[in-house]
Amino acid sequence: MANIVSPDEIRETFVLALSAMYQREIPQYATLLELVSEVNFALLESSPALHQKLANAGELACLNVEHHGAIHAGSAAELATLRRLFLVMGMHPVDYYDLALAGIPAHATAFRPLDERALARNPFRIVVSLLRPEFISDDPLRRRVRALVAARNIFSSRCRELLDICDAQQGLTAAQAEMFITEALAIFRWHRRAIVDAKTYEALLRVHYLMADAVCFPGCHIHHLTPRTLDIDRIQALMPEFGITPGAIIEGPPRRSVPILLRQTGFRAQAEHITFTCGREGHHIARYGKIEQRGMALTLKGRALYESLLLKAGVGQDNLGHQLRLGDVFLRFPDSEDALRREKLGYFRYQLTPAGEAYRHAIRPGVDPERYIARGWVIARPVKYEDFLPIRGPLNLHVAPGDELNPRSASQDVFEQALGAPLFSSFALYQEQEDKSKRRCGLL
Repeated sequence: MANIVSPDEIRETFVLALSAMYQREIPQYATLLELVSEVNFALLESSPALHQKLANAGELACLNVEHHGAIHAGSAAELATLRRLFLVMGMHPVDYYDLALAGIPAHATAFRPLDERALARNPFRIVVSLLRPEFISDDPLRRRVRALVAARNIFSSRCRELLDICDAQQGLTAAQAEMFITEALAIFRWHRRAIVDAKTYEALLRVHYLMADAVCFPGCHIHHLTPRTLDIDRIQALMPEFGITPGAIIEGPPRRSVPILLRQTGFRAQAEHITFTCGREGHHIARYGKIEQRGMALTLKGRALYESLLLKAGVGQDNLGHQLRLGDVFLRFPDSEDALRREKLGYFRYQLTPAGEAYRHAIRPGVDPERYIARGWVIARPVKYEDFLPIRGPLNLHVAPGDELNPRSASQDVFEQALGAPLFSSFALYQEQEDKSKRRCGLL
């Protein structure tokens, strides 16, 4: 059909609507967005080189839109339908996160765009965790959980109908897309009325807060949203001045000349008023705001080094001490683009310079790109990391001698069966980006 709306446009519109809804639900999140915008603007204004770098990478247009969120699915059926829903927005499941390794009764993936153009248009990604009732030791409570999630229907009949229409006609028209966004938003809206009594809620809360959050409400409300900052250390320092209590530490790698992977912080979850089916009033504490700062994607070798250093550094009690310790330990991790590229620790996107275009005929496939970079024929820019931190290193990556990794597990097989589709590998996606750029330059 000629009037089909692109998945990128639907995703872009959905994210704007989701952000507006979350700001109304969590007013402190609106304050956080203002702070992030101010810090980003001030940094770009004072650093023309950074402004130009982001412009060259095509990242300025979507700097001030949310870059990720998170929700919890209660059952395999909900997860499978969420996969269909995100596919309408051009988002696919990438990587497996075994949250049980961190003591959380769930496992997860992240839905996001795959190709460079879609990421440049709107890079929004959302972590979807699937509840694992088998971690509840109390048999009656475990059966109660399974009955609760089986009985609820978080998707309206109109939403399901639009998913079928999208499958049949390979997309949605503008009018259908508008209805789809309205129906999709309803899935992630906060509901102050629980679907359980206070006793059940408290029993699930004793198991884990995620268990209560994923089971006790009529929808899978958005758990947090995350804008992107260019200076997360500045945000961490300024949050108290804006009436926001920051998290204890900035998670991820330390501040570096060449940022790697993902650094993130946020504010603590808000206490929200709820009413139980028994009529009793209470409070639920689960939803909060996060901020992220993204760096370059690391290769398997780079991730193995990152994981080993993170494990050595440990976790400090306060952010200042933690960052000092991280900075000291990570002196072993090269901090220049040239070194990262030569040691094959990160992924790069290669491009011919004007001189390279003139000498394209002299470029030979398979020759070390460093030769052409030294001649000024080729430039290499880091590939931006689009995914999430491992739970605690090394957890999602099982490092073996020779930097070989085996990211699969029996739990991942179970998750993929529930999802109804295989997961994409972020490593394969980054390698594909690098290889495509090399082919365009004649390097492969």
